[in-house]
Formats: sequence, C-alpha cells, structure tokens
Amino acid sequence: MSVIKLPLLFVGSKGEKHLYTMFGRGANLSCINPEFVENLEIPIKLGRTRRILTAEEGAYIEVSERVSLDFFLHDVLLSDEFLVVPGLSEEVILGAATMQKRRIKLDFEHNTVFVDPRVAKMQLI
Repeated sequence: MSVIKLPLLFVGSKGEKHLYTMFGRGANLSCINPEFVENLEIPIKLGRTRRILTAEEGAYIEVSERVSLDFFLHDVLLSDEFLVVPGLSEEVILGAATMQKRRIKLDFEHNTVFVDPRVAKMQLI
C-alpha cells in the first residue's frame, strides 16, 4: 500500500502544531494520536465507544473521543473531525472520507497531494 506523509499545521482552540500527516488508501476515517490532542483542542466524548478494526486481523481499538480541528494543506484552510485513537502509530492519519469531502487527490508517483482550489472558497447556499 502506498502512503504519503507530510507535515501539516493543525489548529485548535488551545493552540497549533505541525504534525506529520499520513495520507493513504487504508484508513476510512481521520485519526489523531492522543499525545498531540491536549495542546490543540478539548476532546469530546462520543455517544458510544467505537470499535475500530486495525490492520492486524481480528484486532480492534476502542475509541471514545473525537476532536474538530482546522488544518492547512498548501495554504488552504480545511477543517474536519478526528477520532482520538489510543496507540495510533502515526501522529495524524487523514482518512478517505476527509479526502473525498475536501477534494484532496493523491499522486503517489510524485509523492504529492493536491487540494481543489475551489474548496478554499467557503459558500453558504
């Protein structure tokens, strides 16, 4: 499986930090390592704990919190929800749902990530 890793600036109500963000094809939802949440944002309890399947066959991780964070990709301000995943091996994983919603495209051949410039223009319809 191909992956791209880039440092992105994440911003929450408590601060901001550059975090290495993994873009890949394997993760459905966006996740953040709990180690970095404390200085960025106040986590919110999920209504129900979620059991998330890991890459190890039959193994699950229980997730009970989430955070909403802003992040910058090529100077484009984006925002989304991140599950706070105990034991996450990466600092941040940007999931397929976030990439699709924010029109983020991956070019594995050139190790590059693109964001549709129209996403930068906020619209209320």
